[in-house]
Amino acid sequence: MLPRERQQQILIWMEEEGALRVSEISKRLTVSTATVYSDIKPLVEQQLILKSLNGIYYLPKKTHVSTYVCSYCNKQSNTRLSIQLIKLNQRIEHTCCAHCGLLRYQQIGKEVSQIICYDFLKDTMISAKIATYVINSDIHLNSCQPQVITFESVKKAKQFQLGFGGSIHNFEEAIQVMLEEKNSDRCCQPKRKRIEKNKRYLHG
Repeated sequence: MLPRERQQQILIWMEEEGALRVSEISKRLTVSTATVYSDIKPLVEQQLILKSLNGIYYLPKKTHVSTYVCSYCNKQSNTRLSIQLIKLNQRIEHTCCAHCGLLRYQQIGKEVSQIICYDFLKDTMISAKIATYVINSDIHLNSCQPQVITFESVKKAKQFQLGFGGSIHNFEEAIQVMLEEKNSDRCCQPKRKRIEKNKRYLHG
C-alpha cells in the first residue's frame, strides 16, 4: 500500500472512530510505528487530524468555520482565542476564549475526548491539555476576565510574560485559577446566570 493510500485509510478510520492510538494503526496497516508517524505528519500539517500524547484525533471540517456562539457565556466565538471541545459523540462545542473553555471543560470534562486551542503567536492548533497559559497579562484582547492566553510552549509563554506580565500555568493549574475566580465580580458568568442574578437584585 502506498503512503497516500495509507493516509486515506487512516482518515476513513478517524472519521468513523474519532480517535486512535498510533500502535493500533500500525497493527491494522501492518507497518512500523515510524511509518505511521511519517504518514500522519502531512495530515497533522493540513489540520485534518490532531496528534497528542495519547494518540491522534479526527478534526471535523467545520472546526474552522466563521462564527460560533460560546457554549459558556454566549458571546460570539470567531477568533484565534477560541477553544473547541470535541465530545465523545463527535459533537463540537466552541468557546470565545480560553477562560470560558477551561470553565466549560471543568463542567463537562467526562464528555470530552479532546480540547483544542490555538497558539497565540503562531495561530497553530494545539491540544489544550499540553498548552501553557498566561493569565492576567497587561495586554487587553477584549476577552473574558481574568484573561487567559494560550501558548504551545513554556519558553514562548515566558518570553511573552517578560513583555506583558501575567502568571504562567499548565492546564490543570489554569483550571484551578479559573475556579477560584469563578464567583468573583471579575469573572464572566454564563448569560443565564447573569440574568438570574440581575432578577434577584431587582426584586430583592
